[in-house]
Amino acid sequence: MCAVKARRSYGYAFVTLHRFTSKGPLTGRIRVPGDKSISHRALMFGALAVGRSRISGLLEGEDVLATAAALRAMGASIEKDGDDWIVDGVGVGTLLQPDGALDMGNSGTSTRLLMGLVASHGITATFTGDASLSKRPMGRVIDPLSTMGASFSPSPGGTLPLVMEGMQPAVPISYRLPVASAQVKSAVLLAGLNTPGTTTVIEPVPTRDHTERMLRGFGVEVQVEEKDGERIIKVTGPCDLTPCDITVPGDPSSAAFFAVAASIVPGSDIVIENVGLNPTRDGIYRVLEQMGADIQYIDRREVGGEPVADLRVRHAQHKGIEVDPEIAPSMIDEFPVLFVAAAMAEGTTVTSGLEELRVKESDRLSAMAAALKLAGAAVEERDDGLVIQGSGGKPLAGGGPVTTHLDHRIAMSMAVAGLASAEGVEIDSTEPIATSFPNFMDLIEEASA
Repeated sequence: MCAVKARRSYGYAFVTLHRFTSKGPLTGRIRVPGDKSISHRALMFGALAVGRSRISGLLEGEDVLATAAALRAMGASIEKDGDDWIVDGVGVGTLLQPDGALDMGNSGTSTRLLMGLVASHGITATFTGDASLSKRPMGRVIDPLSTMGASFSPSPGGTLPLVMEGMQPAVPISYRLPVASAQVKSAVLLAGLNTPGTTTVIEPVPTRDHTERMLRGFGVEVQVEEKDGERIIKVTGPCDLTPCDITVPGDPSSAAFFAVAASIVPGSDIVIENVGLNPTRDGIYRVLEQMGADIQYIDRREVGGEPVADLRVRHAQHKGIEVDPEIAPSMIDEFPVLFVAAAMAEGTTVTSGLEELRVKESDRLSAMAAALKLAGAAVEERDDGLVIQGSGGKPLAGGGPVTTHLDHRIAMSMAVAGLASAEGVEIDSTEPIATSFPNFMDLIEEASA
């Protein structure tokens, strides 16, 4: 299914090229790792509770482990116990001054949410990250947290490395999100947990609501009101969090790679177990169904306050569509792999309103346009999206090497493209995949065995 082709030196760094090729249909039953967004929050809220929380199904990728390390540096005890993780929290308002810099690796979620935590505590923290994360803008979080009283000394352009000093007590604010962002919303709400008074976030466009759901599970009263098409979320601090046991459902973003792979590889019939289907996160599946995907939802149920189901996905011929930009917040991370499905569809797929993809781990619009062209797809890059002329179900020619830009979603998306190609798709490195999906390669082998 995949092979190491060569090891080449670029300057002082070594890059291993990997070629992904088809070995036939994907079949059987697989289970993807726990949801990354929920895993981050489970650790953070457990650290803010007084007492012991147990987390089952935690994603053990590098991003989540970066969150765990930062919370340990601020006083929480976080240890693995068999397949579970145990968190002994320090309580809201009692985070400790970290001795050194908090290394966030490649995780923008860790950085932005932890900035929210620190903002209303009387401590100073230095945030650092890898080369990719250090290019990503933090201004959208710095702005509201500064209004609450925190002070920041970022690198030029509002990036990492960044030093911030929290304010205790912080000032409650009412903040309207200028762009749809669950990370910004969550950062402000997290700061509000230790802020006297009511902190309000107004969402013109709904974003993923894991923070609101999980805070309720930890005993926090979260008020959510819908008015004139907007969501108004309020927390009144300071809050006390009660420890609890959490089961993390399977990550819908991770499952999407296998849903698309099964959809485009002839003869595939696979079941992906225990997939989280939060309505603020399931846009990829709704769009795939609009394109003609064969997806069956088996045993719909609730796990840890989140809706889940087992997904049975079979190969089907897709048709090109114009994707409604309003669905983007519910699938923003899944557009790279949707572009792969579009490249195999019959007709043209048009996407728009995706400017946020230019400030992810990479410029995902530019990166995917270049990658798909190398693999033989017809792609037009626009300022806010891609226009893709599908192959009509014919295998892509393949090619490469694709530059992943240290972006895990580019790497995995083009791996999926390789499964439906004639000659395979070569990518420059699989190493970024470990940030969110450590056993991705193993599951590909398992599903195609």
